[in-house]
Amino acid sequence: MHFAYPPRKSSNPPPFRPRSSNIPFLRRSRLKNIAIGALLFLGVLYFVFGGRKPDPYHEHLPSGHPSVVLLTVLDNESNQAYLDTIRENREKYAARHGYQAMVVNAQEYNTQGAPISWAKIFAMRHALSKYPDCKFIWYLDQDAYIMDPTKSLEDQVANPRKLESLMIKDYPVVPPDSIIKTFAHLRGESIDFIVSQDKEGLVHKSVIIRNGEWAKFFIETWFDPLYRSYNFQKAERHALEHIVQWHPTILSKLALVPQRTLASYSQSTVGEQYQDGDFVVLFAGCTKTGHQSCQTESSHYWDKMKKAFGIA
Repeated sequence: MHFAYPPRKSSNPPPFRPRSSNIPFLRRSRLKNIAIGALLFLGVLYFVFGGRKPDPYHEHLPSGHPSVVLLTVLDNESNQAYLDTIRENREKYAARHGYQAMVVNAQEYNTQGAPISWAKIFAMRHALSKYPDCKFIWYLDQDAYIMDPTKSLEDQVANPRKLESLMIKDYPVVPPDSIIKTFAHLRGESIDFIVSQDKEGLVHKSVIIRNGEWAKFFIETWFDPLYRSYNFQKAERHALEHIVQWHPTILSKLALVPQRTLASYSQSTVGEQYQDGDFVVLFAGCTKTGHQSCQTESSHYWDKMKKAFGIA
Protein backbone atom coordinates (compact mmCIF):
# COMPACT_ATOMS: atom_id res chain seq x y z
CA MET A 1 0.00 0.00 0.00
CA HIS A 2 1.41 3.28 -0.97
CA PHE A 3 1.06 6.49 1.01
CA ALA A 4 1.33 9.88 -0.52
CA TYR A 5 4.33 11.82 0.55
CA PRO A 6 3.49 14.88 2.63
CA PRO A 7 3.79 18.12 0.76
CA ARG A 8 7.30 19.50 0.88
CA LYS A 9 7.85 22.90 2.44
CA SER A 10 8.44 25.60 -0.01
CA SER A 11 12.00 26.71 -0.34
CA ASN A 12 10.68 30.24 -0.70
CA PRO A 13 8.86 31.02 2.60
CA PRO A 14 6.75 34.17 2.82
CA PRO A 15 8.45 37.26 4.20
CA PHE A 16 8.64 37.57 8.04
CA ARG A 17 5.86 39.53 9.62
CA PRO A 18 6.17 40.55 13.27
CA ARG A 19 3.41 39.52 15.52
CA SER A 20 1.14 42.36 16.47
CA SER A 21 1.31 43.32 20.15
CA ASN A 22 -1.40 42.09 22.42
CA ILE A 23 -0.98 45.19 24.61
CA PRO A 24 -2.72 48.22 23.27
CA PHE A 25 -0.72 51.42 22.98
CA LEU A 26 -2.63 53.07 25.82
CA ARG A 27 -1.79 50.20 28.18
CA ARG A 28 1.91 50.39 27.27
CA SER A 29 1.90 54.13 27.99
CA ARG A 30 0.26 53.58 31.35
CA LEU A 31 2.82 50.96 32.33
CA LYS A 32 5.59 53.34 31.35
CA ASN A 33 4.16 56.08 33.59
CA ILE A 34 3.84 53.63 36.48
CA ALA A 35 7.48 52.59 36.07
CA ILE A 36 8.65 56.21 36.03
CA GLY A 37 6.53 57.00 39.09
CA ALA A 38 7.96 54.03 40.96
CA LEU A 39 11.50 55.13 40.19
CA LEU A 40 10.76 58.65 41.38
CA PHE A 41 9.19 57.30 44.57
CA LEU A 42 12.22 55.11 45.28
CA GLY A 43 14.47 58.10 44.62
CA VAL A 44 12.61 60.18 47.17
CA LEU A 45 12.83 57.39 49.74
CA TYR A 46 16.57 57.15 49.17
CA PHE A 47 17.01 60.89 49.54
CA VAL A 48 14.97 61.08 52.74
CA PHE A 49 16.17 57.95 54.50
CA GLY A 50 19.40 56.82 52.96
CA GLY A 51 21.10 59.39 50.81
CA ARG A 52 21.28 62.45 53.08
CA LYS A 53 23.93 62.65 55.76
CA PRO A 54 23.42 64.81 58.85
CA ASP A 55 24.72 68.34 58.42
CA PRO A 56 27.50 68.95 60.98
CA TYR A 57 26.93 72.69 60.66
CA HIS A 58 23.26 72.76 61.61
CA GLU A 59 21.96 75.80 63.46
CA HIS A 60 21.98 75.61 67.25
CA LEU A 61 18.47 76.13 68.59
CA PRO A 62 18.59 77.90 71.97
CA SER A 63 16.67 76.10 74.71
CA GLY A 64 15.56 79.39 76.29
CA HIS A 65 17.45 79.04 79.56
CA PRO A 66 17.84 81.74 80.67
CA SER A 67 15.02 83.34 78.74
CA VAL A 68 16.63 86.80 78.94
CA VAL A 69 20.16 88.02 79.55
CA LEU A 70 19.95 91.60 80.84
CA LEU A 71 23.25 93.12 79.74
CA THR A 72 24.74 96.37 81.03
CA VAL A 73 28.27 97.70 80.50
CA LEU A 74 29.66 99.92 83.26
CA ASP A 75 32.28 102.60 82.75
CA ASN A 76 34.53 102.52 85.81
CA GLU A 77 35.35 106.19 85.35
CA SER A 78 31.90 107.05 86.72
CA ASN A 79 31.08 107.54 90.41
CA GLN A 80 31.21 104.16 92.15
CA ALA A 81 28.20 104.81 94.39
CA TYR A 82 26.16 105.61 91.31
CA LEU A 83 27.37 102.47 89.51
CA ASP A 84 26.36 100.40 92.54
CA THR A 85 22.75 101.60 92.17
CA ILE A 86 22.79 100.57 88.52
CA ARG A 87 24.09 97.09 89.31
CA GLU A 88 21.51 96.63 92.09
CA ASN A 89 18.71 97.74 89.76
CA ARG A 90 19.66 95.18 87.12
CA GLU A 91 20.26 92.30 89.47
CA LYS A 92 17.01 92.76 91.40
CA TYR A 93 14.95 93.02 88.24
CA ALA A 94 16.57 89.95 86.68
CA ALA A 95 16.12 87.90 89.87
CA ARG A 96 12.45 88.81 90.03
CA HIS A 97 11.73 87.38 86.57
CA GLY A 98 14.22 84.54 86.46
CA TYR A 99 16.50 86.35 84.02
CA GLN A 100 20.28 86.47 84.03
CA ALA A 101 21.87 89.82 84.84
CA MET A 102 25.23 90.30 83.12
CA VAL A 103 26.93 93.46 84.35
CA VAL A 104 30.45 93.92 82.98
CA ASN A 105 33.09 96.64 82.91
CA ALA A 106 33.83 98.48 79.67
CA GLN A 107 37.54 98.37 80.45
CA GLU A 108 37.50 94.57 80.12
CA TYR A 109 37.26 94.96 76.35
CA ASN A 110 39.98 96.23 74.05
CA THR A 111 38.19 98.48 71.57
CA GLN A 112 41.47 98.85 69.64
CA GLY A 113 41.45 102.63 69.46
CA ALA A 114 37.70 103.04 68.92
CA PRO A 115 35.67 105.02 71.51
CA ILE A 116 34.95 103.10 74.70
CA SER A 117 31.22 103.19 73.88
CA TRP A 118 31.91 100.42 71.35
CA ALA A 119 32.41 98.09 74.32
CA LYS A 120 28.66 97.39 74.27
CA ILE A 121 29.07 95.49 70.98
CA PHE A 122 31.99 93.51 72.41
CA ALA A 123 29.79 92.69 75.41
CA MET A 124 26.94 91.49 73.18
CA ARG A 125 29.30 89.03 71.49
CA HIS A 126 30.47 87.98 74.94
CA ALA A 127 26.88 87.42 76.12
CA LEU A 128 26.03 85.22 73.12
CA SER A 129 29.12 83.14 73.79
CA LYS A 130 28.55 82.87 77.54
CA TYR A 131 24.82 82.13 77.36
CA PRO A 132 24.28 80.29 74.04
CA ASP A 133 20.88 78.98 75.15
CA CYS A 134 19.33 82.31 76.12
CA LYS A 135 16.27 83.41 74.17
CA PHE A 136 16.87 87.17 74.22
CA ILE A 137 19.62 89.61 75.01
CA TRP A 138 18.38 92.93 76.34
CA TYR A 139 21.12 95.49 76.23
CA LEU A 140 20.33 98.41 78.57
CA ASP A 141 22.79 101.23 78.87
CA GLN A 142 24.52 102.11 82.12
CA ASP A 143 22.74 105.45 82.51
CA ALA A 144 19.24 104.09 83.00
CA TYR A 145 16.91 102.64 85.62
CA ILE A 146 14.24 100.01 85.19
CA MET A 147 11.36 101.74 86.94
CA ASP A 148 8.58 99.14 86.94
CA PRO A 149 9.84 95.74 88.12
CA THR A 150 6.41 94.14 87.75
CA LYS A 151 6.64 94.20 83.95
CA SER A 152 8.40 91.27 82.33
CA LEU A 153 10.16 91.76 79.01
CA GLU A 154 7.73 89.32 77.38
CA ASP A 155 4.70 91.26 78.61
CA GLN A 156 6.21 94.55 77.60
CA VAL A 157 7.42 93.81 74.09
CA ALA A 158 8.95 90.36 73.41
CA ASN A 159 5.72 88.38 73.04
CA PRO A 160 4.99 88.24 69.27
CA ARG A 161 1.36 89.35 69.60
CA LYS A 162 2.25 92.22 71.90
CA LEU A 163 5.13 93.20 69.66
CA GLU A 164 2.97 93.22 66.55
CA SER A 165 0.52 95.58 68.23
CA LEU A 166 3.39 98.01 68.88
CA MET A 167 5.34 97.81 65.61
CA ILE A 168 5.64 101.06 63.65
CA LYS A 169 5.47 100.00 60.00
CA ASP A 170 6.28 101.81 56.77
CA TYR A 171 8.01 104.58 58.71
CA PRO A 172 11.42 106.27 58.20
CA VAL A 173 14.07 104.28 60.07
CA VAL A 174 16.05 107.41 60.90
CA PRO A 175 13.92 110.51 61.51
CA PRO A 176 12.75 112.77 60.16
CA ASP A 177 12.94 111.94 56.48
CA SER A 178 14.98 108.81 55.77
CA ILE A 179 13.89 107.30 52.47
CA ILE A 180 14.46 103.85 54.00
CA LYS A 181 11.36 102.77 55.87
CA THR A 182 10.43 99.86 58.10
CA PHE A 183 8.79 97.02 56.20
CA ALA A 184 5.01 97.05 56.16
CA HIS A 185 4.43 93.29 55.91
CA LEU A 186 6.45 91.98 58.88
CA ARG A 187 4.83 89.88 61.61
CA GLY A 188 5.80 89.78 65.27
CA GLU A 189 7.11 86.21 65.15
CA SER A 190 9.62 87.07 62.40
CA ILE A 191 11.35 89.86 64.35
CA ASP A 192 14.86 89.40 65.78
CA PHE A 193 15.81 92.99 66.66
CA ILE A 194 13.65 95.45 68.62
CA VAL A 195 14.59 99.12 68.88
CA SER A 196 12.96 102.53 69.31
CA GLN A 197 13.88 105.99 68.03
CA ASP A 198 14.04 109.50 69.43
CA LYS A 199 13.99 112.81 67.55
CA GLU A 200 17.50 112.26 66.19
CA GLY A 201 17.80 108.56 65.40
CA LEU A 202 17.73 105.01 66.73
CA VAL A 203 17.94 104.59 70.50
CA HIS A 204 20.84 102.16 70.64
CA LYS A 205 20.97 102.31 74.45
CA SER A 206 18.05 99.94 74.97
CA VAL A 207 17.70 97.19 72.36
CA ILE A 208 16.50 93.59 72.32
CA ILE A 209 18.08 90.87 70.18
CA ARG A 210 16.63 87.40 69.72
CA ASN A 211 19.36 84.77 70.00
CA GLY A 212 20.07 82.70 66.90
CA GLU A 213 22.13 82.61 63.72
CA TRP A 214 20.73 85.95 62.60
CA ALA A 215 21.80 87.56 65.90
CA LYS A 216 25.37 86.40 65.32
CA PHE A 217 25.32 87.82 61.79
CA PHE A 218 23.87 91.12 63.00
CA ILE A 219 26.34 91.62 65.84
CA GLU A 220 29.30 90.65 63.66
CA THR A 221 28.14 93.16 61.04
CA TRP A 222 27.79 95.94 63.63
CA PHE A 223 31.14 94.89 65.09
CA ASP A 224 32.97 95.15 61.76
CA PRO A 225 36.41 96.80 62.24
CA LEU A 226 35.69 98.97 59.21
CA TYR A 227 32.84 100.71 61.04
CA ARG A 228 34.90 101.10 64.19
CA SER A 229 37.63 102.83 62.19
CA TYR A 230 35.27 104.91 60.08
CA ASN A 231 35.08 107.73 62.62
CA PHE A 232 31.30 108.09 62.63
CA GLN A 233 30.28 111.24 64.48
CA LYS A 234 28.25 109.24 67.01
CA ALA A 235 30.32 106.10 66.86
CA GLU A 236 28.32 102.88 67.18
CA ARG A 237 24.96 104.68 66.96
CA HIS A 238 25.66 106.01 63.48
CA ALA A 239 27.16 102.65 62.51
CA LEU A 240 23.90 100.97 63.52
CA GLU A 241 21.84 103.44 61.52
CA HIS A 242 24.10 102.85 58.53
CA ILE A 243 23.79 99.06 58.50
CA VAL A 244 20.04 99.14 59.13
CA GLN A 245 19.50 101.36 56.11
CA TRP A 246 21.94 99.63 53.76
CA HIS A 247 21.42 95.98 54.65
CA PRO A 248 17.92 94.67 53.86
CA THR A 249 18.81 91.44 55.65
CA ILE A 250 18.96 93.45 58.87
CA LEU A 251 16.02 95.74 58.15
CA SER A 252 13.87 92.69 57.38
CA LYS A 253 14.23 91.51 60.99
CA LEU A 254 13.81 94.89 62.69
CA ALA A 255 10.81 96.12 64.65
CA LEU A 256 10.54 99.80 65.49
CA VAL A 257 8.46 100.40 68.63
CA PRO A 258 7.33 103.59 70.42
CA GLN A 259 10.15 105.09 72.46
CA ARG A 260 8.41 104.91 75.82
CA THR A 261 8.06 101.14 75.42
CA LEU A 262 11.76 100.63 76.21
CA ALA A 263 13.53 103.95 76.57
CA SER A 264 11.74 106.95 78.04
CA TYR A 265 14.08 109.93 78.55
CA SER A 266 14.54 111.92 81.74
CA GLN A 267 14.58 115.10 79.58
CA SER A 268 12.31 115.92 76.65
CA THR A 269 14.87 117.82 74.57
CA VAL A 270 15.58 114.97 72.16
CA GLY A 271 12.87 112.41 72.81
CA GLU A 272 9.79 111.22 74.69
CA GLN A 273 9.99 112.14 78.37
CA TYR A 274 9.42 109.65 81.18
CA GLN A 275 5.94 109.49 82.70
CA ASP A 276 4.80 107.64 85.80
CA GLY A 277 4.24 103.98 84.96
CA ASP A 278 6.82 103.84 82.18
CA PHE A 279 9.05 100.78 82.09
CA VAL A 280 12.50 102.37 81.80
CA VAL A 281 14.04 105.82 82.15
CA LEU A 282 17.29 106.78 80.39
CA PHE A 283 19.27 109.76 81.64
CA ALA A 284 19.70 111.20 78.18
CA GLY A 285 22.44 113.75 77.71
CA CYS A 286 23.82 113.41 81.23
CA THR A 287 27.52 114.00 81.89
CA LYS A 288 30.06 112.30 84.11
CA THR A 289 30.48 115.32 86.37
CA GLY A 290 28.82 118.66 87.11
CA HIS A 291 25.24 119.71 87.75
CA GLN A 292 24.05 117.65 84.77
CA SER A 293 25.89 114.52 85.83
CA CYS A 294 24.24 111.13 85.47
CA GLN A 295 24.39 110.67 89.22
CA THR A 296 22.51 113.93 89.75
CA GLU A 297 19.97 113.07 87.07
CA SER A 298 19.40 109.60 88.51
CA SER A 299 18.77 111.04 91.99
CA HIS A 300 15.42 112.39 90.77
CA TYR A 301 14.29 108.78 90.22
CA TRP A 302 16.16 106.96 92.98
CA ASP A 303 13.47 107.15 95.68
CA LYS A 304 10.71 106.12 93.29
CA MET A 305 12.82 103.25 91.98
CA LYS A 306 13.71 102.07 95.50
CA LYS A 307 10.06 102.04 96.50
CA ALA A 308 9.07 100.05 93.40
CA PHE A 309 11.78 97.46 94.06
CA GLY A 310 11.37 97.39 97.83
CA ILE A 311 14.96 98.51 98.39
CA ALA A 312 15.58 99.69 101.93
